[in-house]
Order: sequence, then structure tokens, then C-alpha cells
Amino acid sequence: MTAPARLDELERLLGDPSDDGNPLGGTAALSADEKDEVFGAAEQALDAYCLNAEFVPRRHGGRLAGADDLIQVLRTVFRRDPSLGLGYGVSSFISSVNVWASGSPTQTRWVADTLLSNQKIASAYHELAHGNDFSRAEFAARPGATGGWRLNGRKEVVTNVKRARGLVLLARTDERPGSRSHSQILVDKQTVPDGAMRDLARYPSVGMRGVQLGGIEFTDCPVDDEAVVGRPGQGIETALRSFQLTRTAIPSMLAGVLDSGLRSTMDFTADRRLYGHRVADQPEVRRLLVDAYLDLLICDSLGLVAARALHLLPGQTSMYASAVKYLVAKRLMDAMHQLSLVLGAHFYLREGRYAIFQKLLRDLAPAGFGHAARVACLGTMLPQVPLLARRGWVQPAPADPALFRIGEELPELPFERLRVSAGGLDGLAGSLGAAVDRLGDGSEQQRLRLVAEQFRAELGDLAEAGAALHPSDLGVDARVEVLDLPARYATVLAASACLNVWLARDDDPAWVTAALDRLARSLGRAGDDRSGHHREPLYQDLAARHAERRSFDLSRRALPG
Repeated sequence: MTAPARLDELERLLGDPSDDGNPLGGTAALSADEKDEVFGAAEQALDAYCLNAEFVPRRHGGRLAGADDLIQVLRTVFRRDPSLGLGYGVSSFISSVNVWASGSPTQTRWVADTLLSNQKIASAYHELAHGNDFSRAEFAARPGATGGWRLNGRKEVVTNVKRARGLVLLARTDERPGSRSHSQILVDKQTVPDGAMRDLARYPSVGMRGVQLGGIEFTDCPVDDEAVVGRPGQGIETALRSFQLTRTAIPSMLAGVLDSGLRSTMDFTADRRLYGHRVADQPEVRRLLVDAYLDLLICDSLGLVAARALHLLPGQTSMYASAVKYLVAKRLMDAMHQLSLVLGAHFYLREGRYAIFQKLLRDLAPAGFGHAARVACLGTMLPQVPLLARRGWVQPAPADPALFRIGEELPELPFERLRVSAGGLDGLAGSLGAAVDRLGDGSEQQRLRLVAEQFRAELGDLAEAGAALHPSDLGVDARVEVLDLPARYATVLAASACLNVWLARDDDPAWVTAALDRLARSLGRAGDDRSGHHREPLYQDLAARHAERRSFDLSRRALPG
């Protein structure tokens, strides 16, 4: 079954989220959230659909082919209930990617069989004492006296750790410092001896209340030599390679949250009247709605292009993945905050037509720190900046145009070709200049060129500043102004993605001109001096999508209801 057909099937299965009578809709999701419970009926529906098959590559019997297709399928779930998206699916996705990247044939077969039988696998990298610095994790695996390994230590705040069949654990296997000090251990919980493992209590949370966030502690737990994923000491390298897929895909899936938040706000502005007029007719309200719409299109463009890069530019995606996690998560959260201003006191109501908004807002918050904090992503990008500044940002070669043809079939995901460093190559940045040079002579494209040229200038400024960095600037204690370089670079990548996606689609330039203006102003650049010119047409497009029950992202998919 093709990805679009699977999307249609999933939409039909889950039904209209705004229908109070739908047992899988928003009212039922809110009820489960209020009780801090897993949304059981929806999980049963996803079992029937076998959502886990979306995480298993085709070569192992699943449906995973294109990372962009995976994003679209999971966005359908996140649009309804972020807790369901994380708690049912993404936890197993994060875990399994490590095994697809470095696991043995026996391990990959076991993980595939486990997921395809609707069981779950949890990953445990971080520890509360060390936050995002999982290289300092103290959970240990030590050689056993008669072979194998002995596990000792605890992991906290792990999604699905209690009910998962399997665990992927990052464990210290060498006391010496360095990148070879940790390994990943795959554990089948059903083989753990009595008394060697105990569950820890769930940590209370403001958002994602329907997700099982627990902990686990091991005491002298034996596992076989074959439990190590890849080679001993390869754990951090495998994680950094796998993060390129998860840091790209998960924020892009979460764009579904903004889609629903924007839809709820559009409902409110159409229903609510102030001073004898609809709230939707107020210019400032329309500005905020259009800004959120543009942010969604920006996030979708960057996220899907980076997802396609995993297939087409696998050696370069270490930078793109962190850029997506930083920029997409930030823009999604900022846009939802702006929409809450439109809703006013209604944004925190837990009952009524707009009650789903407060849940979406709470559930989105972990996007900024869950799995990897945004500032941690900037820190992982920073060491590559000097080489990119000298090689990848000075007359860079553009990427294959297929990178921007959203929806076009992709080759199989090459997990083995993902690299920890891009080696100074940057096809997405290179495509920026190529796209600017392709713009025509018409008045609209000339106006677009004026804005787009500002990003070419920004890339030149970044190259100059990046080449001047000293090795002492690149550590974990980097100054704020130094961390600003990869942050600005992420904005340039977003501009390149938007411009090139627009060229590939050849549609109305209003959205891309407005999107580039918004991105340019975030960098302190001039943007488009007629930026308000496109606001009313964009609002009318947004209102038309809302009336026609179509998604607000690039796909413009028809939705139930």
C-alpha cells in the first residue's frame, strides 16, 4: 500500500477529532489526559493499523521506506493527540533506529518481530544527574566473571520503560573518558532474572500526561555478549548517527500539533464576536494567524527537505538534523504561544470546544528539551562550523533538485552511510544561491530575489565569522554569541528549503515571499519592504483551507469532518 493510501486509511480509522461522539476524538483524548491515563481506545486502533510497521524498514518486513512518508503518517497521530504520538509510537521509533544502524542480523530480526507483533521497545540514554550530556552516563555494563555483561544502575524518565518488551540502554563499558566509553545494550525484559530489575515510579508531568514516563533500576543483571549493539564502545557514535533520523523526523511530526492548534484558534476567531464584529476580522488577529500559518509552512519545508536529505545526502545530515530540532521546535512553540494570545482566557480552559488547545500547548513543550535540548543541538553543530565556513559556505555546490520534490519516491534509507560529521559539505546551503539565480524577471520574482539575496549575504557573513573561530570557542562552554552562529545558519537552511520547495512546486509566490521575509527579519535583516502586501491573500488561503477541512501544511490534505 502506498504512503498516501496508508494516510487515508489512518485518517478514516481515527475519524474526525472534533466530533464529540467519536471514541477516538479530541473529547476522549482530553478525558484520558485528565485522568493521567493512556488513551487506550486509540492505542487499540493503532494496533489494528499496526503503526509499528511504519518504523520497520521494508527489508525487515515493515513499511518504512521514505522518512518523509513516516513524518506524514505520524503527523496524523500527533495532530490528534501528542501523547498518543509519543507514547504509542515514537518511543519505539527512537529505540529501533539504533538497531537498524548498527545491530546484528539477529538483533534486527528480533526488533522487527517485536514491533510487528505490536509490542514496544524503549530507549534509555539520559540520566537526570547529567541531562543531555549522555556521554557522562553512569549506568554501567561490566564484563561478567564467566562471560557476558552485568548491568548496574538506573535510568529515569523513560517513555514506556515499564510496558516495553525490549530496552536499548546506553551503558558505560569503559571508565576511561572519551567517545568510546559507552555501548548500547539491547535487553529482552522477558529474559531478565527475578530480582535483577525493578520499575521506578512515574514522574509527574505537566504535559504528555498520557505517556508512561517511568524509570528502571538494574542490579547485577546478566546479559549475553550478543546484547551489545554494534561493537563495544560504539554506543555514542551509533546514537549520534541515529539522532540524524530522530532529530529530523520527530519535530516535523510535531508540526501536526501546530496544525490542530491553528485550527482550534480559527474556530474561535470565527465564532467569537467583540464590539459587534468577528474576532477574525481584527487586523492584529489576522496578523498573528498568518504568522502561525507561515511558521507551519517554514517548519514543514525544512523538516521534509532534511528528511529527504537522509536518503539523498546521508553524509551531510548531521548538521541538518540538529538545525531541524533547534529551529522547528522553537518556531512551533513560539507560534502556539502567539495563538494562545488570540484565545486569551480560553486557551487554558479544560472543558468546552477549545479545550484541546491547552492540552496541545502543554504536550508540545517537551519538543524544546525532550530527546535533546535545542541548545544542545547548537552545541553539536558548533564544532563543524569552521570547516563548513572554509569549504561548504564558500561557492558551495548545490544539491540534486530531487531533494526538493516533496512526495517523489526516494531510495531506501542508507543507515550505514550516515556520518557523525558532514566533512565540510553542504548541498542545502549550496542550493540557496542556485535558487536565487533561477528567479525570473517578473515583478513578484524580483521582489522575492531582493529578500532571498539577504540570505546569500547572511551565509557570507557566517562564513567569515565561522572561519575566525578559535578551537577554544567550540566547547560545551561556548559563549552565547558563538552559539548564535549555528542558530543563524539554521535560519539560512530554512530559507533555502522554502525557496527551493517553492521552485519545485511552481505555485503562488505569496507564501514563500512572506516566509522569507519572516525569516530575514528574525536575523535582523530588512526583509521585504512590502511585507504586508501578502498578508490578506495568505489569510484568505488559510480561511479557505479551514472551511474546506484541509491541512495547513504543504500537503493540503483533506481531513475528516
